[in-house]
Amino acid sequence: MNAVRSKTLNLTEGNVWKVLLAYSLPLFGSAVVQQVYSLADLLVVGNFAKEGALAVDAIGNATVIINILLAFALGANGGCSVIISRYRGENDNTKVRETVNTSLVAFSVLCVLLMVLGFGFANLALKGLSVHGSYFGDCLSYLYIYVGSLPFVFMYNLGCGICSALGDSKTPFIFLVISSVLNVGLDLVFVWVLHLDVAGAAWATFISQAISCILTAVVVFIKIKAVRSETKPKIFDKRIFADLTVTSVPIILQQSFVSVGNFFVNKRINLIGEDATTGFTTAFKLVCMSNMGVVSMTNGLSNFASQNKAGGKNARVKAGTLAVLCYAMTTTLLFLAVFVSCPRFLTELFIQKDKLTDDAMAYSVQYLTIVSCFLPVVCVKIVSDGAIRGCGGNLGFTVSTFCDLVLRVAFVYILTGVGWGFSGVCWAWAIGWSISMFISLAFLFLIFRKMKG
Repeated sequence: MNAVRSKTLNLTEGNVWKVLLAYSLPLFGSAVVQQVYSLADLLVVGNFAKEGALAVDAIGNATVIINILLAFALGANGGCSVIISRYRGENDNTKVRETVNTSLVAFSVLCVLLMVLGFGFANLALKGLSVHGSYFGDCLSYLYIYVGSLPFVFMYNLGCGICSALGDSKTPFIFLVISSVLNVGLDLVFVWVLHLDVAGAAWATFISQAISCILTAVVVFIKIKAVRSETKPKIFDKRIFADLTVTSVPIILQQSFVSVGNFFVNKRINLIGEDATTGFTTAFKLVCMSNMGVVSMTNGLSNFASQNKAGGKNARVKAGTLAVLCYAMTTTLLFLAVFVSCPRFLTELFIQKDKLTDDAMAYSVQYLTIVSCFLPVVCVKIVSDGAIRGCGGNLGFTVSTFCDLVLRVAFVYILTGVGWGFSGVCWAWAIGWSISMFISLAFLFLIFRKMKG
C-alpha cells in the first residue's frame, strides 16, 4: 500500500516529546478557543442583555441539553480519528478513504435523527430540568436554534477528526480562531446593537459554526483527494462501520454520561434557586474550559497511541503517555492558579456587578475555589483514558467514566440532602473525580503490563 502523502506529522517517528508537543499544542489551542467561543455567549448576554443573570441562566440550562447532543458529534470525531490513525499506521490508504466515506454516511444519518429528537423533545427536556419560568422561553429559543445548527457541528467535528488523524492539527485550529472572532463580533451586533438578547447569541453561534464547518470541509476534501489508493474505495463499508461503532460508542457514552449526569445535577441546582443556577453556570463553564483543553490533548494521545501500537512501537506509546501527562498537567496547574487566585474577578467578567446578587457571586466563588483544587486529579484520569482508548481498551474507558458519573450525581443528591447545600455539589465533583482516577490508572496499568517494549 502507498503511504499517505501529505505535509503532516508522522506520529510513528521522531522524538516523542517534540512530536507530541507540535501535535498537541494546536489541539489544545482549538479546545480552549472552542470554549472561549462558548463563553462568548455568556460574556455578551451577561453584560449587555436586559436581564443579564437570567440570560446566563437560560444559556446555561440550554447548554445542558446541547451537551447531550454534542456528545454524539464528539464521538464522531474521536471514533473516526482513531480508526483512520490505525489504518494510516498500517499504510493502508484504501481503508483510510473508506473510513472517511463510511463516517460521512453514518454520522449524517445520526445527525438527522438527533435533529428530529431535538426539535420534538426540547420543551419536555427543559421542563424535566426544572427550568424557571422567568427564562424558560429564552432557554427554549436558544435550544431550538442550536439544534438547527447540528449538521455544521457534526461535520466540523468529523472534519477535525480526519485532519487530526492525518497528522494535521493546525488547520482546524486556524479555522476555529476565525470562527470564534466572528462569533464574538456577531454576538455584540445581535445582543448589544440589535437587542436580540439570548436568541441573538444563538444566531451568532449558528452562523459562526456554519462558516467554520464549510472551511474545514474544503480542506478535508483536498486532503482526502491527495490520499492515493490502489483500489477504488467503497462508499460504505460494513466492517468499518462496525469498527466505528465500537470505537465511537464509548466516547459517546462518556460524553453522554457526563451530560446526563449534569442534567440531574442542574435540576438539583435549579431547585436550590436562581442564584445557585447563575453561580454554578458561570463557574462550571470556566472549569470546563480547563478540562476540555486536557481532553483535546489526550485525543491527540489516542491517535498517537493507535498509530504506534498498530506499528508495534509500544515503547513510544508509553513514552507518549508520560509526555502528554506532563504537558496537560502544566496547563492544568496554570488554570488552577488563575481560578483560585481571582474567582470574583472571573465571575464579574461574565455578569455586570449591578446585575449579580451577592449570593450568586458566593456560589460561583465557592465552586471555583473547591473544584479547582481537584483539577490535577481529573487531569490524570483524562490522560489515562486517552491512552486506554488509543490502545483499544474501550471497556476500561467506559467503566471509569460511568463510575465518575454515578458517583458525582449520587453524591450531589446525598450531600445536598443531608444539609450541605451548594457545597455538597462542589464536593461531589471532587469525590467522583478522585475515585474514577484510580479506576482509570488501574486499567492503564493492566494495558501497559500486557504490552511488550
